[in-house]
Amino acid sequence: MPEHRPEYFSVEQVAELLGLHVRTVRGYVRDGRLRATRIGKQYRIARRDFETFTGAAPEGPAAADAAPPAPPGPLHAEASTVVQIDAIGVREAARLSNTLVAMVSGPRGGGVPLRIETLHNEERATLKVIILGAPADTAELLLLIHTLTTENRHV
Repeated sequence: MPEHRPEYFSVEQVAELLGLHVRTVRGYVRDGRLRATRIGKQYRIARRDFETFTGAAPEGPAAADAAPPAPPGPLHAEASTVVQIDAIGVREAARLSNTLVAMVSGPRGGGVPLRIETLHNEERATLKVIILGAPADTAELLLLIHTLTTENRHV
């Protein structure tokens, strides 16, 4: 029997599928990065819009016709990265978050802003860092996170 695939997702379902916080997904919707339809007080994300957002290719006979032609002009690449740091206390998480936010506050080389969100779960002692931006800038920030979390536990 074929698996039933929903045609619409709630914000909560998308957050769970992507391993993100619900507020982050709502932010993507409000910013226009993730297309959604408002039904009453809730958003619904169509499967096609979810697949476009995640880069998954649609399946079925319409798949060949699904992708619109690329617009003329230079290519644009953006990376979406989630880093989870375990065994981190409240003070250490705050210091690391502040350091990372300070690092992205200045102008970037490519002119594209690097966006960062952090979420500390005190109960689980984990910090999630969500980075959105140009791949080179994201790589630079990932290297900084690596350095701060492996070589110097006291950020």
